Order: sequence, then structure tokens, then C-alpha cells
Amino acid sequence: MNRTVLVGVLVVVILAVLAAILFTSQPPPQTPTPTPPATSSPTTPQTTTTPAEIALTIGVTDKVTDLDPANAYDFFTWEVLYNTMAGLVRYKPGTTEIEPDLAVSWTTSEGGRVWTFKLRPGLKFCDGTPLTAQDVKRSIERVMKINGDPAWLVTDFVEKVEAPDDTTVVFYLKKPVSYFLALVATPPYFPVHPKYAPDKVDSDQTAGGAGPYCIKSFVRDQQIVLEANPYYYGGKPQVSKVVIRFYKDATTLRLALERGEIDLAWRTLNPPDLEALKASGKYKVIEVPGSFIRYIVLNLNMPELKDVNVRRALAAAVCRKDIATVVFHGTVTPLFTLVPEGMWSSYPAFKEKYGDCNTDLAKQLLQQAGFSPSKKLNIELWYTPTHYGDTEKDLAAMLKDQWEATGMISVSVKSAEWATYVQQLRSGAMMVSLLGWYPDYLDPDDYTTPFLRSGSNKWLGNGYSNPKMDDILDKAALELDQTKRAQLYKEAQLLLADDVPIIPLIQGKLFIVTKPNIQVVVDPTMILRYWAIRVS
Repeated sequence: MNRTVLVGVLVVVILAVLAAILFTSQPPPQTPTPTPPATSSPTTPQTTTTPAEIALTIGVTDKVTDLDPANAYDFFTWEVLYNTMAGLVRYKPGTTEIEPDLAVSWTTSEGGRVWTFKLRPGLKFCDGTPLTAQDVKRSIERVMKINGDPAWLVTDFVEKVEAPDDTTVVFYLKKPVSYFLALVATPPYFPVHPKYAPDKVDSDQTAGGAGPYCIKSFVRDQQIVLEANPYYYGGKPQVSKVVIRFYKDATTLRLALERGEIDLAWRTLNPPDLEALKASGKYKVIEVPGSFIRYIVLNLNMPELKDVNVRRALAAAVCRKDIATVVFHGTVTPLFTLVPEGMWSSYPAFKEKYGDCNTDLAKQLLQQAGFSPSKKLNIELWYTPTHYGDTEKDLAAMLKDQWEATGMISVSVKSAEWATYVQQLRSGAMMVSLLGWYPDYLDPDDYTTPFLRSGSNKWLGNGYSNPKMDDILDKAALELDQTKRAQLYKEAQLLLADDVPIIPLIQGKLFIVTKPNIQVVVDPTMILRYWAIRVS
């Protein structure tokens, strides 16, 4: 997700075997997801209470977009929602395993088209308001009505939802889908407090949901304060108060850590800062394995990019190895497709078709499109200066150099802060833009459908639509045999490299820097669970 949005909207998990197969190069045959019996016992979070209240301050260069799961579709905002709301199911912290959350059990019927969830008794929102199946139904229908950026995670799959009694939620799907539990674990499925506006985005609403923490205060772009939810079914977390402070750049974030203003620095420090902090011996530098990707969005509605040879030329001229070593100091690796390397079905289609640093091929393609040194292609390249860290300016500058090395392209670089950037992205105002994606759910579908399927990719604002791509992705979503699914995703990646609405760049890792006495748990989804943090 770009999580962005974005960025991301968030965009197929076979849950019983995912932990074993997710990062293997040869996918084994797939088996259906087993469903817990109606009497299954929920997994209760292990919590520690202490006589003294423990507070923790986290520093980030990120920003919150909408405190509303009907429209929030970026990585950090989803992290806040994961800690202040709860869904019917969730990923077991630190794993890819789905476990019960607000629901205690679930069953399927009609060949996987109907899913029935039983809620825990006595659930409450942060202020003590009872939470029933009707609240789940209301919240799901609200997402569908508002139809914001992440709504496709619901509307593409759910035909209707019913609440026959206070503890029963029934989803009727448009068609069976092999990864529905993984979708239910995402914020668009979270029940929200009745205070949320029923039919419009409520961006600054702090009523939240039924998660481990309540939002006590929120000052946009400055800080958000969370306190332990006294009505949370799982008990009180050890860290009873979490203060998240928003910093303008990586330099001020590092200074805040060194001055003792924060206990934990998270998204995003510069690679040299990470090296220096690790060398100091005063902090723990924790590496989070990366299914995080970076890519370039090409707006097909712009006249300059309508010719596919132009888009192919831009892809050919990119030099990923230089980006990885010079801009990111080796903390990332080149990526030649949208599906992360190491995830089953990943296929380096761009490397096969264009190679890397292939300036000669780029020149040939530009000539075919009618450009020359005397008639240059004019490109506007956009980046956002802090959301992905201070390296973004350098990344944009290097791409400019690589494209202009053809002698047939002139690049003007422009920037906008994250909130404006997201608006411009949604409206299709940017010609070429840099984005990143953190997974909504751990499956190749999440790295293809949100970007490439008509309608599901509207948040990108780039106008890409190909019926052949839609057909491939729809077939992959229904297919239960993983070997067959892998072949379908390979076809999708090859078609992506041919159409080039997006250019994959790099696959990254994330790093957390903490004081020595702090222990953290980060999911493979790369979400930091505040309630799982331990302070010794």
C-alpha cells in the first residue's frame, strides 16, 4: 500500500500455508484455507501491567492523511488505524498467520461465497459504547457508500453484508475468493464508532474503533496521542501511552532521538544516519525485512506519455543499480517487477525486456516515437520531500540525469508535500510521480490488482486500463491451485512490462532505531504494533 494512499490502496493469501510458502522461489501446490470450528478459542494478546504507567514517544517523518478507514490508504495512517481499531481477524503479531480478533470464529458455505463470523460477547468502543454486529454492517456499508481510495478492497468482492443478530456478521461475496480472510484483516473492514459521519469522509475524527488504544488528541502534522483503551477485550498493553511526533525531515528526526525527545525513530532516517547511529553503540538498529517497493507512476492521460514507446524508453533508461548504491547506500536492491523478489510468482519482466541502464535501447525507442536531440521529450517528474525520507530529492535528481543521458529527454523536477501530493495523484495532475507501496495483505494479488486492474487502481490517477490484464487478475483471484496462479501472475507481470503504466525501481528494507531497553514486534506487513512493544 502506498500505502499510501496510496497510497496503498492496499491492492492473495492462502492463509494456512502462507508462512511456509511466502518467500520460496518454487510455489508448492495450494490447499484450501482451513476454517476454525465454531467453538475455536481466540488468541488473547499477552499483556503486562505494571504499577507505574509507561509512556513511549515515537518519531516519524510521515504524516496522517485521514483518520477514517473509508478513505485512508497510506502506510502510516493504516498503522495508526491498526493500533486504534480492530477487525474481525488480524495477523498474529510477527507472523503471516491469520487469527481471531473481534470475531471468535468463522465458517464458509455455498462454495466459499458466504462467510459467517461470530463476534466476541461484550465488545465495546473506546468510550464504552457497545459494539455489535450491526456496527460492523454499518461500517462496511459506509465504506461502500463513500467509495474512497481503499473501497475496492470491499466493493470488488462483497455483494452485501448482514447482521442477523448482535453477534453474527454474514458476508455475501460476488464470487468466491481464495484470500477473503486477508481482506477482512485490513482497515476498510474495521468497525468504526457511530460518531463517524455516515456518508462522507471524516478525516479528523478521533472516536476510533475498538482497538488497543484510544485517540486522546490529534494535531495534524504535529502529534497524535494514544492512550490504552480501558474497554479493549485483550487487556491493557504494557505501554499505556503512545505519543507520535511528526518531524519535517530525517535530520530533525535523528536529532530528536539523540536529544532524548523520542524513544523510537521510525520511518524514515537517511542511510548515513542509520550507519552513524548503529556505530555509536547507544541504540538498537532493527532491520525489518522488506516487501516494501518503490516505483514510478506514468500518467497515460498525458499526451507526452500516450505512445507506449515513450514509456518503454523511460523504463529502459533507468539504472537501478546506481540508484541502489549511490542514493540508498546499498540498503535497497534493484526491482524489475511489482511483485517483490522472493515472493512466489515474482518474475523480473522488466529486466528481461529492457535490461538495466539500457540507454541505447531508450534512444531507439524515442526515435521510433518521433523524438531526437533537436526535438526533445519534455517530462515533469514529481516527488514528495519527506514522506519517503530525505533521499527522495536525490532519487529524483538521479532519474533526471539517467533520462537526460539519452540526449532526447528534458526533465523538470517538481515537489509537493504529502497531503497535496496525494490529492494531485488522485486527480491525475502529475505526469510522472514517485511512489512506494507497503502491503495490504501478503500475496502477489496485492502487488498487482491495486495497480493494474481497472477501477481498483483509480487511486493512482494514471488512467491505465487493459481488459486483458483485468481478465488475468480476475482468474488469478479465483484460482485455488497456486502453481496455476503463479503462471497467471507471471502473465500479468509480462503484460505490465509491455504496457509500462508503472516502472518498478527498488525493493527496500525498513529500519527502526530504539533505545536499548525497548523491544518491538513488526509484522511481515511492516506494521508496528504499539501494544506489543515491551520496555524493560
